[in-house]
Amino acid sequence: MSDRLLVLVRHGQSDWNLKNLFTGWKDPDLSELGISEAKDAGRKLKAQGLTFDVAFTSVLKRAQRTLDLALAEIGQTGLPTKCDLALNERDYGDLSGLNKDDARKKWGEEQVLIWRRSYDVPPPGGESLKDTLARALPYYVQEILPGVLRGERTLVAAHGNSLRALIMVLEKLTPEQILKRELATGAPVIYRLNADSTVASKLDLAA
Repeated sequence: MSDRLLVLVRHGQSDWNLKNLFTGWKDPDLSELGISEAKDAGRKLKAQGLTFDVAFTSVLKRAQRTLDLALAEIGQTGLPTKCDLALNERDYGDLSGLNKDDARKKWGEEQVLIWRRSYDVPPPGGESLKDTLARALPYYVQEILPGVLRGERTLVAAHGNSLRALIMVLEKLTPEQILKRELATGAPVIYRLNADSTVASKLDLAA
């Protein structure tokens, strides 16, 4: 029987995470901690005895570099990889590049909290989580899931909000539940799926 392995990894800390900036579709690199987190993700996967047939990532360098560093630890540099903006982080629009404290001073703490934590209220010029799901979910269903169900051992390195889209389907979460779902940077979540694409088992390596 095929393994139906799907592993999700949120990218390691970026330079802008470190500086407390809204990042979205901006393209900063990993911080030194982020590099360590990405390598550690690879070591954790190697310790589980996992190897992969294909990988998916966004078009942003912090996710791509996380994937490259993790695969180097596993010994799988050169793994076939597909990059797509469908897996990009949520676009924060006018908030992108702003310090989160400065944004609160400009728009008020309550308004910024609504933009960050509501399901369907986007910041000016940006995307809500609902908008992010609307592009990430079809890509998962059409491009990622069929391979997993065929037995292709699949690694996805992406972003907190785009990965929430996949997790929402995998774990059958409501909009309210997915808003509360936190993903640690550089911490793999290992799923094994049944033939009907439901989750047979889950192992979160954040600990």
